[in-house]
Parts: sequence; structure tokens; C-alpha cells
Amino acid sequence: MKVARFHAPGDIRLEDAPEPEPGPGELKIRVRNCSACGTDVKISRFGHHHIVPPRVMGHEIAGEVVAAGPGADGWAAGDRVQVIAAIPCGECAECRRGRMTVCSAQESMGYHYDGAFAQYMIVPAKVLAVDGVNRIPDGVSFAEASVAEPLACVLNGQELAGVGEGDDVVVFGSGPVGCLHVRVARARGAARVFLVEVNAERLERSAAMVKPDAAIDAGASDVVAEILGLTGGRGADVAITAAASGAAQETAQRLVAPGGRVSLFGGLPKDAPVISVDANRVHYRELSLVGANGSSPAHNARALDLIASGAVPVDDLITHRLPLDDLHEALDLVTRGAAIKVTIEP
Repeated sequence: MKVARFHAPGDIRLEDAPEPEPGPGELKIRVRNCSACGTDVKISRFGHHHIVPPRVMGHEIAGEVVAAGPGADGWAAGDRVQVIAAIPCGECAECRRGRMTVCSAQESMGYHYDGAFAQYMIVPAKVLAVDGVNRIPDGVSFAEASVAEPLACVLNGQELAGVGEGDDVVVFGSGPVGCLHVRVARARGAARVFLVEVNAERLERSAAMVKPDAAIDAGASDVVAEILGLTGGRGADVAITAAASGAAQETAQRLVAPGGRVSLFGGLPKDAPVISVDANRVHYRELSLVGANGSSPAHNARALDLIASGAVPVDDLITHRLPLDDLHEALDLVTRGAAIKVTIEP
């Protein structure tokens, strides 16, 4: 079979490998779609401290069961499945408290275990043990199911930030995750959703797709003034920074209303993780700064339900479908922001 292996920063090789066979409690799946994201780009450029090369990349996974190992009960060849990316241990203090997204022993597909930029892959027993394999609902394609993983992360972020009925929501970043944030906010009852982006071309493309109530070019306007103007001077109820930008995180704090919530959804570069916070603004306006880290198995299941119901459409966000041979082109599209969502079909 063909796989894409990370060997070192700047060195991802398309290689031949023997088909794997499932062990006890494991599933072998035929990968039908594995979508690419900004994290894949970062790994390709800089590596990752959890990756010991060579490692097959790819963590937004949808496919078809080929074989079930001994003890992997309830699964059979032909089952259509979506697989979680972040694997909680299910046993630590945080997992026992229902906080699986901050599991102290969390592992990940494509990092600790070979991922899905491959024709076939093994789903570890650990994934099955935490209900991390979901049946794809009828009517949902493999490509759509592969988007359930980033959608699950968006769900987690919006639940933590308390996005709900009647809220005015600002989303910084118009990439695939930003587009998903717009749609999830609407599904959760937001009154208005505003989309902010520094890349005018990308903003125009994404806004045409997800239709925010206003699209704000951060490179050509004062974002704080624009949001205050749109909200009658009050500010937004929630600001979500779906971009790896410290400037966006600082700006977000200045445009939320009293009692507003700022979701620090996008992680910052490890060499620049510190931002400024006006503690008095947070204190007197009773603001909340909220983190968000990935998703739980339950978020993935709910994400599939949202896709199946039509509450959060994702198919139109998949702008490029490429074979595994074109993985480098896929990563280049993501790097340049020339696509909304790119999926690999091995």
C-alpha cells in the first residue's frame, strides 16, 4: 500500500508499505478520506515533539472497516466509520471528571500512532476503548465525515465560551475552522455572526460561502470600531480567535461587551505565546478569557449528528479533493490559504 511518512521537517515521503493487520481490540480500515489542516503544515515544516519519525501523518479520518481484531466486538467489514484524532486515556483525574480534552495522558493519531495519509491503517484498541470510533450516518459522505474532527473541536470551543441564543459573535480567521465557527454559532442560536480576516481575498471567498452578517477586512479597517459600530457601541457577546494570532487575541478583548467571553481557540507559536491583557478591563467588565483544546470522543459523535441533520453543512467547504500522490500540493494549498478545506482520498 501507499503511505505518506514524515521523516524530518521538510521531508515527507510517499512510500510503499505492507498492509497492516489488526491485533487484539483493533480495527483495520480502508481510508476513504483524510482531510488536511494547518497542523499538518506545521508538522511538515517543524516536526512535533510527540512524533518519533518515521510516522504516517493524517488525523481527520474517515474510512471503511476491512477487518476487526479479536475482541473488537460490534464491528464488521463494510462498516463506515469516523475516527477521533485526540485519544484520552479515560482513566486519569481529568477524564474521570469528564474533561477528556485536557487528559493528562492524551495521545493522538498521526503523532503517537500512524495516521490516515495511507490507503490502510490500524485503529488502536485504545481508541475503541474510549468510544472513539463513530458510525457514519446514512447520507453523510466519507469526505464530510472527515470534517467531523475539526467540527468537534469547534463544538468544544463554543460550548466552553457559552455561545448561545441571541449572542453577537465575532470570529477571527476565515479559514476552514473559522467558517465552521460561523456555522456552529448560527446553529447554536447566535443572533449575528461577524467574520474578521487579514487576507482580503480569503475573506471574500469564505464570506461568499458562509455568509456572515458582516465581513471585516482587518487589513483595511479598525476592527474594534467596526464591531462597536455594528453593535450600537455595546460590543460582541463572544469573540473567537480561530487564528494563530496574538494580535487577534488582544484585539478580541477590546471589542466584547460587558460580561463578554473571549475564546483563545487558536494556539500561538511556541516562541511567541505571550499576549497583553488589560486586567482592569477584565475585572470591571466581568470578561472571561476561555481556552479550548481539541475535542472529546463525544464531541466527534455530536459533530457527525450536526452534519447528518444539515444543521452544520460541510460539503461545500471542501474545495479540493486530491489523491494521496498530491499530498504535497494539498499542504501547499493549505499553507497559501488558497483553499477552504482540502481532503485527501488515498
